[in-house]
Amino acid sequence: MQISLTGRHVNVTDSIKNYAKEKASKLLKFYDRIQSIEVILDHDAGLNKVEIIVEAEHRNTFVAQESHEDMYAAVDLVVGKLERQLIRHKERHRDRKHSGKHSDRTTEA
Repeated sequence: MQISLTGRHVNVTDSIKNYAKEKASKLLKFYDRIQSIEVILDHDAGLNKVEIIVEAEHRNTFVAQESHEDMYAAVDLVVGKLERQLIRHKERHRDRKHSGKHSDRTTEA
């Protein structure tokens, strides 16, 4: 899996780079079919914006964006959003294959 980090209008320090990569790599435990993760850090009008784009198998793309005054807090918030997206996708995919109408029937005597 590849993690790329890009900074727009901001100098990316080693500490924020390591923090963002560490948080992004934890997304693998929520969905194991992730192929690449792109983290974009931006600074605009006093707010730090973080956007993460996750590419997974079968052309599944997950995108989340968050703005906050603190870059570390923005990373935490956007990773939380992606965790929820990945869990929801995984549950939908699992339920689609295993739900059957026969289990909902009740027998009448």
